[in-house]
Order: sequence, then structure tokens, then C-alpha cells
Amino acid sequence: MTIIDNYNKIVDDITNIARSCGRDPEDIKILAVSKTFSSHNVQEAIDSGISLFGENRIQEAKQKISELTGNFEFHLIGQLQSNKCKEAVQLFNMIHSIEKVSTAGKLNIEAEKINKTQNILLQVKTSFEETKTGANPDEIISIAGEILKYKNLKLMGLMTVAPYTDDKSVIRASFLRAQGLLTEINRAYNLELRELSMGMSGDYRIAVECGSTIVRIGSSIFGCR
Repeated sequence: MTIIDNYNKIVDDITNIARSCGRDPEDIKILAVSKTFSSHNVQEAIDSGISLFGENRIQEAKQKISELTGNFEFHLIGQLQSNKCKEAVQLFNMIHSIEKVSTAGKLNIEAEKINKTQNILLQVKTSFEETKTGANPDEIISIAGEILKYKNLKLMGLMTVAPYTDDKSVIRASFLRAQGLLTEINRAYNLELRELSMGMSGDYRIAVECGSTIVRIGSSIFGCR
């Protein structure tokens, strides 16, 4: 199976799931997570028609982007350190992993310097796993309110990572929590934010059922790392 074969299989799967729960498949984007895969692999994906990619590390993304040609955009899905904000606004169309007002503030400063409005998602922690990162759900509405004040940031929605478990009910609860929090943010500030970055290779089907608009798929597209 080629990269595009794997990708198209996921497209078909998501289309069927979305229609079965009354959603428009066009509302769901597939972010091909290319971390650890070579620029050659990514170029093959681009040449096949895939255009949306996700990376965890800024330096790795920077190197790959410099070697790629064609129509593509990259999203940052890994943690953003404050001292990397300058490079982040230069490289990424969207940053999924904002969890602190302080980081957002520094990102806003760097975006303003290059006259850019940076698309961002707030990462919220919806599981009790210590290894998971993200803002406290109890604080997410107030954090969103502070970030909405920044003129060079555009808050698009939320991102979350489900717990690593075989219990589908636990995974579903995590995704539904994020969906509910986005509804609360919209209600609090009279907004219509819609992006929910939820679901990876092992749980994207549940995520789509729970309202995900961006699924982050790596190994199921590119193969095992």
C-alpha cells in the first residue's frame, strides 16, 4: 500500500462514519502527521495530492519544509516553548498546542512583527494521565477570554489527546468533554468556534463520532515508525 492508498482508505472510512452520524464529511480534515518521517516521504505525499501535515518539533519541521516543493501547509501539534515562538509563526499555518496565556502573549508579539494573524487552538487536558499536557478544563474559558484579546492570534477551537486505553467509553468521554468545553466557550463569548482537533490512528473513528473536525493521523498513513 502506498501513502496515498493509506490516506484514501482513511478518507473513505471517515466519510462513512460521518454520514452514519449525520455529519458532512467535508467538515473533517485529515492532518497527516509526518514527525520522524523523511522529507522524501512527505514529498511523495504532496505529489500524491496530500497537502496538510503535522509536526511535533519545530527544528524537524523547519528542515523538511526547506526541502519540499508544491502545495502544502504545516501545523504544529507538539508543545511550543516560548523561545520558539518566532520560528513557529514563520513555519506553521496553525498551532494546536497553546495551553498558557503567557505563551500566547509571546506568540502574539512575534506574529505582530511579521504582520501575521496566527491561527491557534487551545490544548485542553481531558484525561487524568500525568503524561498528557493541556490546560485545566476548569480554567479553559478564562484562558480563552484572555487569548481573545490578542489582535494577532485567531482562536479557532480546541485540541485534546485522549487517554491511552482500550476502553472506548473512556476515550469517548474525553472527546465529548472537549466538545462540551468548546460549546461553553462559544456561549460565554458569543462565538462560533468550530475546530476540534481530536483523534489519532487508534481512535479517530470515535473522535469523528464526537465532533472532531481535524484528525491527526501518522502511522496509518505513513506506516510504522
